[in-house]
Amino acid sequence: MSLSTMAEPVIVVLGDSISAGYGLDVKDAWVTLLQKKLLASKHPHRISNASISGDTSAGGLARIDAILARDQPAIVLLELGANDGLRGLSPTQMKANLAEIIRRSQKIGAKVLLLGMKIPPNYGKRYIDLFYNVYPQLAKELDIPLVPFLLEEVALDKNLMQADGLHPNALAQPLLAHKVEPYLLPLLKLNETDR
Repeated sequence: MSLSTMAEPVIVVLGDSISAGYGLDVKDAWVTLLQKKLLASKHPHRISNASISGDTSAGGLARIDAILARDQPAIVLLELGANDGLRGLSPTQMKANLAEIIRRSQKIGAKVLLLGMKIPPNYGKRYIDLFYNVYPQLAKELDIPLVPFLLEEVALDKNLMQADGLHPNALAQPLLAHKVEPYLLPLLKLNETDR
């Protein structure tokens, strides 16, 4: 049973700039929009956004224990790894870091939803394949749900991206919230059953 026993169980979003709302007013960011959807639904959970722009899987691992202790989440949305890829860091180490974040979250009873990311094609096919395969491998090995690629309908649409080509703009944010919602819903229902 989850440690989150308040009237509104907590969902922690542990991510990087994509979830921190880089370049946006916080009210327009997908995490805020998802919170509004939840409050308007029959699943009132409170979202604690622990995302930091530029964060890597190692940074998330270094912070996870304090976040879990503070928020005692029922659910963790894990959106990390893109910065590992952009810096050319080891996919093997990234996988180990993400796996440990997932295990520590599960140890306190939290359910985890993994949000998959991709990196630009200029990193070479071998590295890109190693990077992207981390997400489905983790989902299968640790038996957790996976959003295959959070920016699926966004990343290649210039109208939905900021000028840097890496961060979604305000127009994209509702699409990201909509992308996550159907994967999150079963976890919300499971959490309510467990309480």
